[in-house]
Amino acid sequence: MARSLLSAAAVRERAHELLAVALDGGLAEWRVDLEQLPATADLVAEVVRANYPDLKVPFHARWRHFAVGGPDLWADGVAARPFADREAQARAAFDLAIISVLLDAGAGMAWRYRDAATGTELSRSEGLAIASLRLFESGALSADPADPRRADGLAKVDEALLAEAFQVGDANPLVGLEGRAALLRRLGEVVGRPGRLYDLMAGRAEGGRLPAPLILETLLTELGPIWPGRLELAGVALGDCWRHPALRRDDATDQLVPLHKLSQWLAYSLIEPLQAAGLEVTDIDGLTGLAEYRNGGLFVDAGVLVLKHAADAARSHPVEGPLVVGWRALTVALLDEIAPLVRERLGVRAEDFPLARVLEGGTWAAGRRLARERRADGGPPIAVISDGTVF
Repeated sequence: MARSLLSAAAVRERAHELLAVALDGGLAEWRVDLEQLPATADLVAEVVRANYPDLKVPFHARWRHFAVGGPDLWADGVAARPFADREAQARAAFDLAIISVLLDAGAGMAWRYRDAATGTELSRSEGLAIASLRLFESGALSADPADPRRADGLAKVDEALLAEAFQVGDANPLVGLEGRAALLRRLGEVVGRPGRLYDLMAGRAEGGRLPAPLILETLLTELGPIWPGRLELAGVALGDCWRHPALRRDDATDQLVPLHKLSQWLAYSLIEPLQAAGLEVTDIDGLTGLAEYRNGGLFVDAGVLVLKHAADAARSHPVEGPLVVGWRALTVALLDEIAPLVRERLGVRAEDFPLARVLEGGTWAAGRRLARERRADGGPPIAVISDGTVF
């Protein structure tokens, strides 16, 4: 029963159940105004066309951030020196993607990273991406000095190492620094080298084909124990799964709402290394949209999601509270609702423009655009109290 929550299907099913409750007026914190969805789809389609005039949108994945504002620091940098074979390159790509995604929870509004090699100053996801790539290529995460492009030395990661790598100081604070370091150490304790998950997934492919939901299920099973202080059911770690009183069941999963945001983004980010290694990844739309503050902020700022109590916008809310859990779940369901509207406006088919492209081309970027227009710091519309391992 617990393992039934470790899937994209469970995320989608329960998110849509909460959306139905909200549409019936049953959520204490949120009201949903679907009349605003067409105009929101217009905006997303506009952003897609502005960012990708040819509509050749890549998947929403960590790899996009390694090429922000200049050269591709993975393809033209870390991976420019040949690997022994494509399997070795896939393991290294898994190492980098996994540690980089796990380090990607919200950085806070004040943090910046200056990349010495390019002179670029970045913040938020892009800054965290480049900082984590530089940390990886330095060999600081490797247990073998002769082979720096691996992450099998995670036991030595501590707050000081990350503070130096991410240029953290009193004038440049990074939210959740200690939590990030602890997360990487637990990753090492649980899986050893993250790159071994490539071999595990490749071994589960049939006829060279691997369904994307199986990527996620593998991640949730293998990485479940790394998350701190999370819910467990029958001894199974549930990861990014929380309680909401409006989600009812007559079994032990009552009120449980799985979201698996970082794990799903990681699943999206592992598709390209698997493809490069010769595997065909299928059923990409079997994954869901991501329950994070750019997509969620899009729906709030566009008026699709409306707080029932305006004063809640001025408060900080715990990540496990019903307001945030509801916001995140509604975001997942609404991404399913907006995707066909965006495709209709772009004149593309679902099979050619899966949700991974809708996220990358439009909803995430549109959410950031509205945040910048509405708030001086470009931050999210809802302040969330996090330990650096969720958003």
